[in-house]
Amino acid sequence: MRTIGYICLTVATAAIVTLSGCNNTPTAENPSSPGASTSPQGTEAISQQSHSGHGGKAKININTAILSELDKFEAKLGVPALSNKIQASRPYGSPEDLVTKKVITQEQFDQIKDQVTIQEVVLTGEAKDVDYATKLGLMKGHLLVAQELLDQNQPKQAEPHIGHPVEEIYVDVEEQLNERNVKEFKTTLVSLQDLVKSKPKDAKVKTDFTSSVQAVDGAIAALPTAQRSKPGFVLQVINGLLDAANSEYGAAIANGKIAAAIEYQDSRGFVVYANELYQGITSQVAQIDPEAHKAIQASLTDLTKVWPAAIPPAKPVKTPDEVTKLVKSIEQNSQKVIDKSSTQAQQSKSDFMGSRELGV
Repeated sequence: MRTIGYICLTVATAAIVTLSGCNNTPTAENPSSPGASTSPQGTEAISQQSHSGHGGKAKININTAILSELDKFEAKLGVPALSNKIQASRPYGSPEDLVTKKVITQEQFDQIKDQVTIQEVVLTGEAKDVDYATKLGLMKGHLLVAQELLDQNQPKQAEPHIGHPVEEIYVDVEEQLNERNVKEFKTTLVSLQDLVKSKPKDAKVKTDFTSSVQAVDGAIAALPTAQRSKPGFVLQVINGLLDAANSEYGAAIANGKIAAAIEYQDSRGFVVYANELYQGITSQVAQIDPEAHKAIQASLTDLTKVWPAAIPPAKPVKTPDEVTKLVKSIEQNSQKVIDKSSTQAQQSKSDFMGSRELGV
């Protein structure tokens, strides 16, 4: 059971938001990949290209990553509460400090060393926007599952999912919120959290909850409308959400049972929201690549069945490996769409420039 939480876009409840709101949340790429460079200060500069799916394996900064990102290690190594242990032993002077500080063994470190970094990450271009949208989307996923639990009169179970957005995600996205001139809404989230803790049956919970969701949607709306409706962009956010869900689900399962309800619920919220986002771009994706669309839709349908309800079932519907397979299928087919839409955009631009030169 964790004490603090995680990190997200909105298929909008209104026409003003096409896209709104754990791990392909863009963090860092292998410094050897074409799109990344390392400054003398040890800062990894991540360009737009490096997050188009062609870069190296994403790395996780163990000094700054939120718990849903660290859950990748917990799921891979099968070490209960590893995310919290990594967080509690900060700061790290090098990735190897995970071993010297006895957080994990050398053998365990060897399994994840290629995914670990302590370098600060600087995102640019579209990668920065995808990161922003994904973090707000994870926020949205937490709130979605919290709403389900509140509707089922389970305020104690809903409480962590209301807390996660404000306790960890908000600070991680705050700089971008300021850059995009988004009105501060941390106070709104804190107010909701405090109310659910102290007076869960208060009628004001509903109005505060609505205000919190609207605040997240408003933050998402700071992105240009054209970008929020672009299939390639939305698919990158969906992949980030599903990667976080995959890590959470892996951390939730132990010995063939759902041992951690919170992680199960986190992953449910992320998948539900990712599915909502995809439904908003289905017609566009089907036009770009019909076969990839069918594959994505089929995998999403199977994936949503893994979480039949917010309250975990007695027995897992699928194993973590089976969930990973579905997530990877969606990611691979999404990349086909992203590549094809990019090629089409470049061709359209080339045709336009050619027509201008001919005086058409």
